[in-house]
Amino acid sequence: MFAVKIKRKASVLFATVMLILSAMLITTGCQQKKGVKVLLDWYPNTNHTGLYVALDKGYYKEEGLDVEIIQPPEGGSPELIAAGQGDFGISYQEQITYARTAENPIPVKAIAAIIQHNTSGFASPVEKNIKSPRDFEGKKYGGWGSPMEEAMLKALMQKEGADFSKVEMVNIGDADFFAATQKDVDFSWIYYGWDGVAAEIKNIPINFIKLQDIAPELDYYTPVIIASEKMLDENPELVRKFLRATARGYKYAIENPEDAVNSLLKYAPEIDREIAVASQRYLAGEYMKGTDKWGEMKLEIWEAYGNWMFENGLLREKLDAGKAFTNEFLPE
Repeated sequence: MFAVKIKRKASVLFATVMLILSAMLITTGCQQKKGVKVLLDWYPNTNHTGLYVALDKGYYKEEGLDVEIIQPPEGGSPELIAAGQGDFGISYQEQITYARTAENPIPVKAIAAIIQHNTSGFASPVEKNIKSPRDFEGKKYGGWGSPMEEAMLKALMQKEGADFSKVEMVNIGDADFFAATQKDVDFSWIYYGWDGVAAEIKNIPINFIKLQDIAPELDYYTPVIIASEKMLDENPELVRKFLRATARGYKYAIENPEDAVNSLLKYAPEIDREIAVASQRYLAGEYMKGTDKWGEMKLEIWEAYGNWMFENGLLREKLDAGKAFTNEFLPE
């Protein structure tokens, strides 16, 4: 009889344990993290550090997100995001402006500015003697084959009375700026926060024509984080969670630039650490320059650049700037 009671108790205990385990499995299934794909615009660099910090420090996981960062996509990020090939992407204000004013508009919006001011411009070795868009005449430009590049060069040169037809356009793809300008081309479009800082580290003198110094309208947002209008309409809470974690990542990078580089290099070990640290220190002062809220964008910046592009014949129609971006999903 005693043995039977023991067996019964054991059976009850076993059944209880199985029920608890089943409940745990059901709960875990309910709490399964949402898979999220982020498409980069280029190979990993310090423009993207906040994303990698959020991934490495577990900020995305805390929001219930299983984030995968993909680099770089074949084709434009806006097209792929609109087609559902990714949930969020890294792009530029000029790219979104073109996308939304195209003959067949692409339904994507900018949802956060990674950097508040345009740090990009045209760089060249000092011996090329390129100091203004007028000096582009007779030179070889190394780019990535985008129509936006040709349009921008043409507009800047016409403004100074220079002849764009005298520029040779060379598609250098993802070639390194320094290698390309040493043998294949004379100048290229760079982010100062990466190639400009690298030139300082390598002690290579360059001339740098900063776009925002040419015209105030060219101080636009680049890069930006984008999402499709469908995503914003159907999954607003997912967007808020993603941006909440991403903002934490960039704020951490601002406050801890050297440690943030560790997160970047964990996923992109091929990056030169010395350059990455110097670049991160530079960008720490740029991510939120002039604002108290990471990612915030202003209507007047979108309007000014959109109008400049339209007035210079770069757009087929005026941009409805208010529909090209939103601050709605940024964390408070």
